[in-house]
Amino acid sequence: MRRSYHRKQPAQKRQYWRINERIISPEIFVIDEAGANRGVMSRADALALARDKGYDLVEVNPTATPPVVKLLYFKQFQYQQEKQKVKQKVIDLKCIRLSLRISSHDLDVRVRQVLKFLEDGHKTRIELLLKGRERQHIDLAKEIINKFIAGLGTVSVDQELKVDGGKLIIIVKR
Repeated sequence: MRRSYHRKQPAQKRQYWRINERIISPEIFVIDEAGANRGVMSRADALALARDKGYDLVEVNPTATPPVVKLLYFKQFQYQQEKQKVKQKVIDLKCIRLSLRISSHDLDVRVRQVLKFLEDGHKTRIELLLKGRERQHIDLAKEIINKFIAGLGTVSVDQELKVDGGKLIIIVKR
């Protein structure tokens, strides 16, 4: 039975915001709800200002000196941050390997597989590995890759054909 090994997914970092009493700096630079600068204030004065207006005091730039805080509704701010995260589209790089001795049927199967990847919006890396004495026949390898690209139809080449030792690599996208 074949064992499959999976890479562990990296743990996602959560961003913690310091709000209201959790702000530790005694002097802070305050920006009000309209975006106007209110200047440097003590933490107690800024908290009193935020409570009077009914807003939260959120530290938006803790690395500045003094730290920058803004008056806003924290839950609404969190929602906007999550919404921006969802809008970002992650493009995966899929990989297909070919060899110099690949049959025409296997080549057709790989073409259909790459077309499926491209329809899903992924970039696809096409590799052709040359082993041993195959390295002398780079011209045959280039022919196979060109035949493969022609079988894909209208695709744009993201990275031109690159020969790296015994590997020929090309990246295509829709």
